[in-house]
Amino acid sequence: MTITVAAYAAPAAGAPLERTTIERRPVGEHDVLIDIAFVGICHSDIHQARAGWGAAVFPMVPGHEITGVVSEVGTGVTAHAVGDRVGVGCMVDSCRACDNCQAGLEQYCTGGGPVWTYNAIGKDGQPTYGGYSQQVVVDQHFVVRIPDALALDVAAPLLCAGITTYSPLRHWNAGPGRRVAVVGLGGLGHMGVQLAHALGAEVTVLSQSLRKKDDGLRLGADDYHATADPATFEQLKGRFDLIINTVSAPLDFAAYFALLRTDGAMVNVGLPEEPVQITLQSLNGNRRSMSSSGIGGIAETQEMLDFCAEHGVASEIELIRADQVNEAYERVLASDVRYRFVIDTATI
Repeated sequence: MTITVAAYAAPAAGAPLERTTIERRPVGEHDVLIDIAFVGICHSDIHQARAGWGAAVFPMVPGHEITGVVSEVGTGVTAHAVGDRVGVGCMVDSCRACDNCQAGLEQYCTGGGPVWTYNAIGKDGQPTYGGYSQQVVVDQHFVVRIPDALALDVAAPLLCAGITTYSPLRHWNAGPGRRVAVVGLGGLGHMGVQLAHALGAEVTVLSQSLRKKDDGLRLGADDYHATADPATFEQLKGRFDLIINTVSAPLDFAAYFALLRTDGAMVNVGLPEEPVQITLQSLNGNRRSMSSSGIGGIAETQEMLDFCAEHGVASEIELIRADQVNEAYERVLASDVRYRFVIDTATI
Protein backbone atom coordinates (compact mmCIF):
# COMPACT_ATOMS: atom_id res chain seq x y z
CA MET A 1 0.00 0.00 0.00
CA THR A 2 1.08 3.56 -0.64
CA ILE A 3 2.01 5.71 2.33
CA THR A 4 0.24 9.04 2.86
CA VAL A 5 2.37 11.68 4.59
CA ALA A 6 2.09 15.39 5.34
CA ALA A 7 4.41 17.70 3.43
CA TYR A 8 4.99 21.29 2.38
CA ALA A 9 4.71 21.86 -1.36
CA ALA A 10 4.80 24.66 -3.92
CA PRO A 11 1.55 24.23 -5.91
CA ALA A 12 2.89 26.29 -8.85
CA ALA A 13 6.00 28.19 -9.86
CA GLY A 14 6.58 31.08 -7.46
CA ALA A 15 3.57 30.26 -5.30
CA PRO A 16 4.02 30.15 -1.50
CA LEU A 17 4.62 26.68 -0.12
CA GLU A 18 1.64 25.22 1.72
CA ARG A 19 0.90 22.20 3.85
CA THR A 20 -0.55 19.26 1.94
CA THR A 21 -0.37 15.46 1.78
CA ILE A 22 1.53 13.30 -0.70
CA GLU A 23 1.74 9.61 -1.52
CA ARG A 24 4.94 7.63 -1.05
CA ARG A 25 5.39 4.30 -2.82
CA PRO A 26 5.15 1.07 -0.82
CA VAL A 27 8.43 -0.17 0.65
CA GLY A 28 9.91 -2.46 -1.99
CA GLU A 29 12.47 -5.25 -1.65
CA HIS A 30 15.48 -2.92 -1.69
CA ASP A 31 13.84 0.15 -0.19
CA VAL A 32 14.31 1.96 3.09
CA LEU A 33 11.51 3.93 4.78
CA ILE A 34 12.93 6.92 6.65
CA ASP A 35 11.15 8.94 9.30
CA ILE A 36 12.53 12.37 8.41
CA ALA A 37 13.79 14.38 11.38
CA PHE A 38 15.37 17.39 9.68
CA VAL A 39 15.73 18.84 6.19
CA GLY A 40 17.91 21.74 5.12
CA ILE A 41 16.78 24.59 2.89
CA CYS A 42 19.15 24.89 -0.06
CA HIS A 43 19.20 27.88 -2.41
CA SER A 44 18.50 25.41 -5.21
CA ASP A 45 15.15 24.65 -3.54
CA ILE A 46 14.20 28.28 -4.17
CA HIS A 47 15.51 28.26 -7.75
CA GLN A 48 13.43 25.20 -8.56
CA ALA A 49 10.27 26.12 -6.62
CA ARG A 50 10.23 29.33 -8.68
CA ALA A 51 11.14 27.53 -11.94
CA GLY A 52 14.28 29.63 -12.14
CA TRP A 53 16.25 26.86 -13.80
CA GLY A 54 13.62 26.08 -16.42
CA ALA A 55 10.60 23.80 -16.61
CA ALA A 56 9.69 22.16 -13.33
CA VAL A 57 7.25 19.56 -11.97
CA PHE A 58 4.41 20.86 -9.77
CA PRO A 59 3.20 20.44 -7.14
CA MET A 60 6.78 20.36 -5.87
CA VAL A 61 7.97 19.18 -2.46
CA PRO A 62 11.54 20.51 -2.22
CA GLY A 63 14.30 19.30 0.07
CA HIS A 64 17.43 17.25 -0.66
CA GLU A 65 19.30 17.63 2.63
CA ILE A 66 17.48 14.93 4.56
CA THR A 67 18.35 13.24 7.85
CA GLY A 68 16.28 10.85 9.91
CA VAL A 69 15.86 7.35 11.27
CA VAL A 70 15.05 4.12 9.43
CA SER A 71 11.62 2.83 10.39
CA GLU A 72 11.20 -0.02 7.88
CA VAL A 73 13.35 -1.94 5.39
CA GLY A 74 12.56 -4.19 2.46
CA THR A 75 13.34 -7.89 2.55
CA GLY A 76 16.43 -7.46 0.37
CA VAL A 77 18.00 -4.58 2.28
CA THR A 78 21.44 -5.33 3.69
CA ALA A 79 23.01 -1.89 4.10
CA HIS A 80 20.63 -0.43 6.70
CA ALA A 81 18.47 -1.58 9.59
CA VAL A 82 15.54 -0.21 11.55
CA GLY A 83 16.78 2.43 13.99
CA ASP A 84 19.79 3.49 11.89
CA ARG A 85 20.58 7.20 11.62
CA VAL A 86 20.67 7.94 7.91
CA GLY A 87 20.59 10.65 5.28
CA VAL A 88 19.50 11.25 1.69
CA GLY A 89 21.02 13.86 -0.58
CA CYS A 90 20.28 15.23 -4.04
CA MET A 91 19.55 12.00 -5.90
CA VAL A 92 17.55 8.86 -5.26
CA ASP A 93 18.38 6.70 -8.28
CA SER A 94 20.52 6.30 -11.41
CA CYS A 95 21.05 3.65 -14.06
CA ARG A 96 23.90 2.07 -12.01
CA ALA A 97 25.26 0.46 -15.19
CA CYS A 98 27.05 3.23 -17.12
CA ASP A 99 30.76 3.89 -16.72
CA ASN A 100 30.16 6.83 -14.39
CA CYS A 101 27.79 4.93 -12.13
CA GLN A 102 30.19 1.99 -12.01
CA ALA A 103 32.96 4.43 -11.01
CA GLY A 104 30.89 5.82 -8.12
CA LEU A 105 29.96 8.98 -10.02
CA GLU A 106 26.21 8.49 -9.98
CA GLN A 107 25.72 12.26 -10.10
CA TYR A 108 27.07 12.15 -13.68
CA CYS A 109 25.03 9.13 -14.78
CA THR A 110 24.98 8.87 -18.58
CA GLY A 111 22.28 6.20 -18.64
CA GLY A 112 19.46 8.69 -18.59
CA GLY A 113 20.90 10.86 -15.84
CA PRO A 114 20.40 10.63 -12.10
CA VAL A 115 16.90 10.74 -10.65
CA TRP A 116 16.83 13.82 -8.44
CA THR A 117 15.27 13.69 -4.99
CA TYR A 118 12.56 16.10 -6.10
CA ASN A 119 11.44 17.88 -9.27
CA ALA A 120 12.08 14.75 -11.32
CA ILE A 121 10.28 11.69 -12.63
CA GLY A 122 11.29 8.38 -11.06
CA LYS A 123 11.69 5.09 -12.84
CA ASP A 124 8.10 4.27 -11.85
CA GLY A 125 6.92 7.23 -13.91
CA GLN A 126 5.82 9.17 -10.85
CA PRO A 127 7.14 12.56 -9.68
CA THR A 128 9.74 12.51 -6.95
CA TYR A 129 9.02 14.47 -3.79
CA GLY A 130 11.69 15.79 -1.46
CA GLY A 131 12.31 16.09 2.23
CA TYR A 132 9.89 18.83 3.31
CA SER A 133 7.77 15.91 4.48
CA GLN A 134 7.37 13.39 7.27
CA GLN A 135 8.70 10.27 5.54
CA VAL A 136 10.49 9.20 2.39
CA VAL A 137 11.06 5.84 0.65
CA VAL A 138 14.47 5.48 -1.00
CA ASP A 139 16.45 2.61 -2.52
CA GLN A 140 19.13 1.50 -0.05
CA HIS A 141 21.95 2.35 -2.47
CA PHE A 142 21.14 6.06 -2.20
CA VAL A 143 20.89 6.15 1.59
CA VAL A 144 24.00 7.08 3.59
CA ARG A 145 24.89 6.52 7.23
CA ILE A 146 25.10 9.52 9.59
CA PRO A 147 28.00 8.97 12.03
CA ASP A 148 27.07 9.12 15.71
CA ALA A 149 29.38 12.11 16.21
CA LEU A 150 27.13 14.26 13.98
CA ALA A 151 23.80 15.54 15.30
CA LEU A 152 21.03 15.01 12.76
CA ASP A 153 20.10 18.70 12.53
CA VAL A 154 23.58 20.04 11.74
CA ALA A 155 24.30 17.03 9.52
CA ALA A 156 21.36 17.71 7.19
CA PRO A 157 23.04 20.46 5.10
CA LEU A 158 26.08 18.24 4.62
CA LEU A 159 23.99 16.17 2.19
CA CYS A 160 24.20 19.01 -0.34
CA ALA A 161 26.26 21.97 0.89
CA GLY A 162 28.86 19.64 2.39
CA ILE A 163 29.34 17.29 -0.54
CA THR A 164 29.04 20.08 -3.12
CA THR A 165 32.17 21.72 -1.69
CA TYR A 166 33.99 18.58 -0.51
CA SER A 167 33.94 16.92 -3.93
CA PRO A 168 35.81 19.66 -5.85
CA LEU A 169 38.20 20.23 -2.95
CA ARG A 170 39.17 16.55 -3.12
CA HIS A 171 39.23 16.37 -6.91
CA TRP A 172 41.49 19.43 -7.25
CA ASN A 173 43.75 18.22 -4.42
CA ALA A 174 43.14 20.81 -1.73
CA GLY A 175 45.56 20.09 1.10
CA PRO A 176 48.85 21.13 2.70
CA GLY A 177 50.84 23.51 0.52
CA ARG A 178 47.80 24.50 -1.56
CA ARG A 179 46.17 27.92 -1.51
CA VAL A 180 42.39 27.83 -1.81
CA ALA A 181 40.00 30.77 -2.13
CA VAL A 182 36.28 30.42 -1.40
CA VAL A 183 34.06 32.99 -3.09
CA GLY A 184 31.05 33.76 -0.91
CA LEU A 185 30.43 32.88 2.73
CA GLY A 186 26.89 31.56 2.61
CA GLY A 187 25.42 28.08 2.97
CA LEU A 188 27.94 26.55 0.56
CA GLY A 189 30.85 28.84 1.33
CA HIS A 190 30.85 28.33 5.08
CA MET A 191 31.14 24.58 4.47
CA GLY A 192 33.88 25.06 1.86
CA VAL A 193 35.97 27.08 4.30
CA GLN A 194 35.68 24.49 7.06
CA LEU A 195 36.42 21.57 4.76
CA ALA A 196 39.38 23.21 3.00
CA HIS A 197 40.85 24.10 6.40
CA ALA A 198 40.32 20.55 7.70
CA LEU A 199 42.06 19.21 4.58
CA GLY A 200 45.10 21.31 5.47
CA ALA A 201 44.94 23.99 2.78
CA GLU A 202 45.62 27.68 3.28
CA VAL A 203 42.16 29.24 2.97
CA THR A 204 41.08 32.74 1.93
CA VAL A 205 37.50 34.00 1.82
CA LEU A 206 36.56 36.39 -0.98
CA SER A 207 33.32 38.12 -0.04
CA GLN A 208 31.65 41.33 -1.17
CA SER A 209 32.33 43.01 2.16
CA LEU A 210 34.13 42.37 5.44
CA ARG A 211 30.80 41.98 7.28
CA LYS A 212 31.36 38.28 7.97
CA LYS A 213 35.12 38.44 8.47
CA ASP A 214 35.02 37.32 12.10
CA ASP A 215 32.89 34.32 11.14
CA GLY A 216 35.19 33.41 8.27
CA LEU A 217 38.29 33.43 10.46
CA ARG A 218 36.48 31.48 13.18
CA LEU A 219 35.46 28.83 10.63
CA GLY A 220 39.07 28.30 9.58
CA ALA A 221 39.99 30.94 7.01
CA ASP A 222 43.55 32.24 7.15
CA ASP A 223 42.64 35.46 5.34
CA TYR A 224 39.55 37.39 4.30
CA HIS A 225 39.19 40.03 1.59
CA ALA A 226 36.38 42.22 0.28
CA THR A 227 35.80 41.90 -3.46
CA ALA A 228 34.11 45.29 -3.53
CA ASP A 229 37.59 46.76 -2.96
CA PRO A 230 39.53 46.87 -6.28
CA ALA A 231 42.78 46.66 -4.30
CA THR A 232 41.88 43.06 -3.41
CA PHE A 233 42.39 41.93 -7.00
CA GLU A 234 45.74 43.70 -7.26
CA GLN A 235 46.98 42.37 -3.93
CA LEU A 236 46.01 38.74 -4.60
CA LYS A 237 46.98 38.48 -8.27
CA GLY A 238 48.44 35.06 -9.13
CA ARG A 239 48.01 33.72 -5.60
CA PHE A 240 45.63 30.74 -5.64
CA ASP A 241 45.86 27.15 -6.80
CA LEU A 242 42.10 26.72 -6.56
CA ILE A 243 39.10 29.03 -6.35
CA ILE A 244 35.74 27.55 -5.33
CA ASN A 245 32.97 29.90 -6.45
CA THR A 246 29.82 29.32 -4.41
CA VAL A 247 27.73 32.33 -5.44
CA SER A 248 24.70 32.09 -7.71
CA ALA A 249 25.24 35.39 -9.51
CA PRO A 250 27.35 36.48 -12.49
CA LEU A 251 30.86 37.70 -11.65
CA ASP A 252 33.65 39.55 -13.39
CA PHE A 253 35.31 36.24 -14.17
CA ALA A 254 38.36 37.79 -15.81
CA ALA A 255 39.21 39.49 -12.52
CA TYR A 256 38.97 36.19 -10.64
CA PHE A 257 40.97 34.25 -13.25
CA ALA A 258 43.80 36.72 -12.68
CA LEU A 259 43.99 35.53 -9.07
CA LEU A 260 45.01 32.03 -10.18
CA ARG A 261 48.55 30.73 -10.27
CA THR A 262 49.92 28.78 -13.22
CA ASP A 263 47.75 25.69 -13.67
CA GLY A 264 45.21 27.11 -11.23
CA ALA A 265 41.52 26.34 -11.57
CA MET A 266 38.33 28.20 -10.78
CA VAL A 267 35.53 25.75 -10.04
CA ASN A 268 31.92 26.90 -10.00
CA VAL A 269 29.38 25.23 -7.73
CA GLY A 270 26.91 28.13 -7.61
CA LEU A 271 24.52 28.20 -10.57
CA PRO A 272 23.15 31.59 -11.65
CA GLU A 273 19.76 31.56 -13.35
CA GLU A 274 21.02 33.85 -16.12
CA PRO A 275 23.81 33.14 -18.66
CA VAL A 276 27.31 34.39 -17.86
CA GLN A 277 29.98 35.73 -20.20
CA ILE A 278 33.57 34.52 -20.33
CA THR A 279 36.37 36.20 -22.23
CA LEU A 280 38.66 33.38 -23.32
CA GLN A 281 41.67 35.71 -23.48
CA SER A 282 41.44 36.00 -19.68
CA LEU A 283 42.17 32.26 -19.43
CA ASN A 284 44.82 32.24 -22.16
CA GLY A 285 48.02 32.37 -20.17
CA ASN A 286 49.45 30.46 -17.24
CA ARG A 287 47.33 27.48 -18.30
CA ARG A 288 44.46 28.51 -16.04
CA SER A 289 41.16 26.69 -16.30
CA MET A 290 37.53 27.18 -15.46
CA SER A 291 35.44 24.21 -14.45
CA SER A 292 32.40 23.12 -12.49
CA SER A 293 31.43 20.36 -10.10
CA GLY A 294 28.11 18.77 -9.20
CA ILE A 295 27.57 17.24 -5.75
CA GLY A 296 29.32 13.87 -5.35
CA GLY A 297 28.68 10.16 -5.69
CA ILE A 298 27.23 8.05 -2.91
CA ALA A 299 30.58 6.62 -1.78
CA GLU A 300 32.15 10.08 -1.74
CA THR A 301 29.19 11.46 0.21
CA GLN A 302 29.73 8.79 2.85
CA GLU A 303 33.45 9.62 2.86
CA MET A 304 32.57 13.29 3.41
CA LEU A 305 30.26 12.50 6.33
CA ASP A 306 32.92 10.34 7.98
CA PHE A 307 35.51 13.09 7.40
CA CYS A 308 33.23 15.69 8.98
CA ALA A 309 32.63 13.48 12.00
CA GLU A 310 36.35 12.88 12.43
CA HIS A 311 37.28 16.56 12.12
CA GLY A 312 34.35 18.13 13.95
CA VAL A 313 32.96 19.82 10.83
CA ALA A 314 29.24 20.61 10.69
CA SER A 315 26.90 23.18 9.26
CA GLU A 316 25.94 26.23 11.29
CA ILE A 317 22.17 26.31 11.27
CA GLU A 318 19.05 28.18 12.27
CA LEU A 319 16.34 25.65 13.14
CA ILE A 320 12.84 26.67 12.02
CA ARG A 321 9.28 25.37 12.07
CA ALA A 322 7.79 24.14 8.81
CA ASP A 323 5.31 27.02 8.72
CA GLN A 324 8.24 29.45 8.56
CA VAL A 325 9.48 28.09 5.22
CA ASN A 326 8.19 30.95 3.06
CA GLU A 327 9.74 33.52 5.37
CA ALA A 328 12.97 31.52 5.28
CA TYR A 329 13.00 31.63 1.47
CA GLU A 330 12.80 35.41 1.52
CA ARG A 331 15.56 35.60 4.11
CA VAL A 332 17.82 33.37 2.02
CA LEU A 333 17.33 35.69 -0.94
CA ALA A 334 18.20 38.61 1.32
CA SER A 335 21.34 36.80 2.61
CA ASP A 336 19.80 36.91 6.09
CA VAL A 337 20.84 33.52 7.38
CA ARG A 338 23.96 32.22 9.10
CA TYR A 339 24.35 29.83 7.50
CA ARG A 340 21.67 27.29 6.71
CA PHE A 341 18.00 27.05 7.58
CA VAL A 342 16.95 23.58 8.72
CA ILE A 343 13.31 22.56 9.08
CA ASP A 344 12.31 20.52 12.12
CA THR A 345 9.95 18.13 10.36
CA ALA A 346 8.17 17.29 13.61
CA THR A 347 6.43 20.65 13.06
CA ILE A 348 4.90 19.59 9.74
